[in-house]
Amino acid sequence: MTEYARSVALPTRALETNKVLRNAYILLALSLFAAAAAATVAIASNAAPVHWLVFMVVFIGGPFLIARVSRSPLSLPAVLLYTGATGWFLGPIINLYLTRVPGGESIVVNALGTTAFVFVALSAYAMVSKQRFTFLRGFVFTGCLVLLAAIVANIFLQIPVLSLAISGAAVLLMSALILYRTSEVVHGGEDNYVMVTVDLFTSIYALFVHLLNLFGFAGGDD
Repeated sequence: MTEYARSVALPTRALETNKVLRNAYILLALSLFAAAAAATVAIASNAAPVHWLVFMVVFIGGPFLIARVSRSPLSLPAVLLYTGATGWFLGPIINLYLTRVPGGESIVVNALGTTAFVFVALSAYAMVSKQRFTFLRGFVFTGCLVLLAAIVANIFLQIPVLSLAISGAAVLLMSALILYRTSEVVHGGEDNYVMVTVDLFTSIYALFVHLLNLFGFAGGDD
């Protein structure tokens, strides 16, 4: 009976894992579409950049609010509202590169393409390799706290080299977060696809923003 129960439980667990991944990727696609649409409208209307404090409150506080309703019918509109708002915030940043930075269009395209490649490659590796990346949890949590402190400090210090270092660290941390969260779903350690979506979205968003900064430096924008 024990072997029979185990043989039944394994396929059931695999189906549940596949369902979480499928739902997370569907919602992630909708979230990216909402963000892209909002960013496009913001660019077309030449929207003004939001204050950094407003951005921080929404970008960091949003996931905490979504977590409170993540298992209720409010979860879908909450996620789309959050991703739409952060997409709007991204619009003026992209517009700045497109209109004021030499080679800005190339920088945006390269950052976007690299972001897509990194996400797909890391997600595929986590699913195919079947490795557990739980050891990254502490690293990501601590790293994000240090990174946040460094970002706030550099808002006032405005040191280009520190900005470059922050972006390099952010790319590594967001890559680690993508590996960790995908691995958690693959191994059945996460059943809330809404929060998986939010974590993956914020990783992709931060990855893109910091790759913009890195490509900007590489292109001579200091």
